[in-house]
Amino acid sequence: MNRAALINEIKQKQSFLCVGLDTDIEKTPLHFQSRPNGVVEFNKQIIDATKDYCVAYKINTAFYEAMGARGWDAMEETCDYIPSSHLKIADAKRADIGNTSTYYAKAFFEKLKFDAITVAPYMGEDSIRPFLEHENKWTIVLGLTSNKGANDFETLPLKNEKQLFEQVLHSVSKWGNENNLMFVVGATQAEQLSAIRKIIPNHFLLIPGVGAQGGSLKDVAHYGLNEDCGLLVNASRAIIYADNTDSFTIEAKKVAAQYREEMKLYL
Repeated sequence: MNRAALINEIKQKQSFLCVGLDTDIEKTPLHFQSRPNGVVEFNKQIIDATKDYCVAYKINTAFYEAMGARGWDAMEETCDYIPSSHLKIADAKRADIGNTSTYYAKAFFEKLKFDAITVAPYMGEDSIRPFLEHENKWTIVLGLTSNKGANDFETLPLKNEKQLFEQVLHSVSKWGNENNLMFVVGATQAEQLSAIRKIIPNHFLLIPGVGAQGGSLKDVAHYGLNEDCGLLVNASRAIIYADNTDSFTIEAKKVAAQYREEMKLYL
């Protein structure tokens, strides 16, 4: 999916919601837990319930890889089920040297047909370059995360008076462009978005941490929106686990609709 198609979808739906399919089978309604393909069946019903209110889905690959070969198949089937009108994000946090990144890119962009993948930037340009070479695909680079450990490295001051994450944004933004690069910024770091927008005013930002993690959608929109929206706000647990009874799709739809209604106010 290219930038123009993504922006059009946001405008048409008046939404910049991304639904996270971080599916833990033990948190799904009981009848899925006894089924061999329960994760996929659950995901498909969540997608059907929420697709009118979101523009993207993010699959955290760890939840699937932990299941072994069966999980890889579930991830592929889930990815294939997501409508082509929606951005399909593999939250895999890959990146490595040499041919390794080339094959990571092949796995997620060619075999699994994802539109985007999250990557870690700290091994440098050659570890990210293979992802950027795929046309109409997005490389989503970790910028400023919302976990406690972000302060271990990401916010360290440098000799040039920048924090480390600021240098990452500045450098990585030159490796690609606003048509193939996004950055991850945690919703709990909303106060930093104004400074981040001075470095990368036009790039899309993937914002996790709204909902169960306590981030404020209002603050994220206030500090992070640009002329093209420029935001994908992810909600996972708040939507997919809104209810663990047979009414789970009704509740998931309701929560997704509530996010979309609030987003309309900011667009």
